[in-house]
Amino acid sequence: MTSVIWIVVAVLGTFTVGYMGYSRYLSQFVDLDDERETPAHKYEDGQEYVPSKKPVLLGHHFSSIAGGAPIVGPITAGAIWGWVPALLWVAIGNPLMGAVHDFISLSSSIRHEGRSIGYIVGQYVGERGKNLLLWFAFLTIILVVAVFALVVGIVLNAFPSAATASLVYIALAVVFGVYLYQLDGPFIPGTVLFVAGVFAGVWVGIQYPFAFFSLAGEASHTAGTFVLFEGSTGSWVPGAGALGGNTAAWVPVILIYAVIASALPVWTLLQPRDYLSSFLLYAGVGGALVAIIVGTIFGTASQPLVVDSSIQPFQGFMGVDSRAPYPLFPMLFVTIACGTISGFHSLVSSGTTAKQLNKESDARLIGYGGMLGEGLLAATALSALAIAGFASDAAAGGIGGALPNFATGGGIILTSLNIPAAYGAPFMALVLVSFLLTSTDTAARLGRYMMEEIVGTKGTQSETGFGGGIGSFARGRYTNPVVQGLIAYALVISGEWATLWALFGSANQLLAALALLTGTVWLANWDETKQLVSTGVPMAIMVVITVIALAFLAGYQWFFVNLVQGGVTGIGGQISMIVRIVLAAVLVYLALSLVRIGYDNITSVRGGDRSVAEPSDD
Repeated sequence: MTSVIWIVVAVLGTFTVGYMGYSRYLSQFVDLDDERETPAHKYEDGQEYVPSKKPVLLGHHFSSIAGGAPIVGPITAGAIWGWVPALLWVAIGNPLMGAVHDFISLSSSIRHEGRSIGYIVGQYVGERGKNLLLWFAFLTIILVVAVFALVVGIVLNAFPSAATASLVYIALAVVFGVYLYQLDGPFIPGTVLFVAGVFAGVWVGIQYPFAFFSLAGEASHTAGTFVLFEGSTGSWVPGAGALGGNTAAWVPVILIYAVIASALPVWTLLQPRDYLSSFLLYAGVGGALVAIIVGTIFGTASQPLVVDSSIQPFQGFMGVDSRAPYPLFPMLFVTIACGTISGFHSLVSSGTTAKQLNKESDARLIGYGGMLGEGLLAATALSALAIAGFASDAAAGGIGGALPNFATGGGIILTSLNIPAAYGAPFMALVLVSFLLTSTDTAARLGRYMMEEIVGTKGTQSETGFGGGIGSFARGRYTNPVVQGLIAYALVISGEWATLWALFGSANQLLAALALLTGTVWLANWDETKQLVSTGVPMAIMVVITVIALAFLAGYQWFFVNLVQGGVTGIGGQISMIVRIVLAAVLVYLALSLVRIGYDNITSVRGGDRSVAEPSDD
């Protein structure tokens, strides 16, 4: 049997080389200089531009980018194609592509007033290029909100204790925000007190688990679970037929939470919650990695820390899935998504993080190092799946049945440190849920930023959306997230988990390619001596992979299999497939159009036709 410690060794080895060597080179390459005033200081407003201590901002950035995708993606890929292909893509692709992507996105944003990658590319290729990227990013944001709300529902259904713990954690974050920013309480004592409260919330969750509905059939919640509608399975809830009533009920709750949280000032919930959740991430990932090492060397785990027989090193090119086969190329790469490279990170880096960066040198740890941290989370998820094994759960949508195994496998791993699995598993479930919640409402906030740049702003950045006119409604702080939530909900209730995740992964990876294109355009226009290999090669690779993936999904899986051959029945499922086909086609068109515009700009500048590109008018 193969020990999971080799997963940890492989990732730690490549990541250490990447951070010690490549990130230092990139920092010098983009000329990070602490003497420059960052946008957080230049435009400080107490709402969006807020200079932050490095550990606080690292916590926000880390938990925002990590979310649940680096857990969901590797688990899904490992279950379909085996743990070796998933490990190789994370260990090699992350330091060479993903970390570069995040670092360049953050660095370029702080040199452009903390603006988004859409604004940045528009400065060099014009208004049309800017709008193409912003619309692409906005559509991708909706997919992020949809899939993360769905995954939270799946996990809270499997672990009702995590539902209660999450409520405690959110309440503590709000109080911590008031304590830190309104009462000006001392930072370190407050950190100790509130972090202890978050961990105590795990115990509260175990004692008082919560669910909306009873489970159908012979399944049942853990003993002692408080069921709000006892005796009902929630079969009437939209999406219950595919997801189960309790899971389907959690989805709109999460979306409502995201709408509210995304409209609040960053100090109210976003910063304090992300900072507190970073300790969950550090404890969950760091604790699991240490536990794997300790358990392997000293044999202290409740069971051998080896790869379960249900998870093979390689499952074949077409993989194994309870719903449908998918080819390893290109689907492995878009399935793992955030564990290796993620376009969503460019929106976080240039959307919220750049507005809070205290000094330029912080970008190396937060940008490049933060992505490596996400890769460690992916390795932890893959290890947890390898130990727990995989059993299909049709009600969760095939691979969705593997998601709770992050908590189950993580609980087994933590027994190496004498933490009972009865406590370790709910704690790991809370780790997963907390980052999913973070990414969900951060995504909704970023979607509003995207729309503000598309339609323009009038007055303050905090416009409510009720001022009259379509522009005000589209960019409104309260109205824009509602629109996102409604579209996301329509995508989720079809219950097509596997295809929805694949669409999200493909769009997300294609957005990463466009962010790398933006960085390449910036570097080309900045200085003709700047090499373009570090950003240009990953960009080209991701464009090819993602365009092929979207073509496969839209043309074969959704159109031919689900519509022509009748793979999906019912008007709701068929409408969902049509929406996805149209969305995939629009995304490919927007991306390829922007690639052509960017390529023309780079060749023009480097060909000597002009020394610098003319910025757009806005």
